[in-house]
Amino acid sequence: MSSNTGATGAAKFVTSTAGNTIGGLSRTVGDVVGAASRGLGNTITSATGSAGRPVGNALSDAGTGVEDGVNRVAKGIEDAGNWK
Repeated sequence: MSSNTGATGAAKFVTSTAGNTIGGLSRTVGDVVGAASRGLGNTITSATGSAGRPVGNALSDAGTGVEDGVNRVAKGIEDAGNWK
């Protein structure tokens, strides 16, 4: 008997849909935060030159770190929703 029938199948469908939706939304937020931080960091570096480069680089790096972290969490949410 398949484990994807009856109540188990319904539960897997609901959790998969919820997990994929939440994971996708999380990735979107992470991507936006990462892009915005990198853009702000690049703007600071461009506007201030070498004096502002450490601050600009720090903002860019922080944004990339947030983006990477959120993407890992999103993957975990999606995997949990798919019963992995």
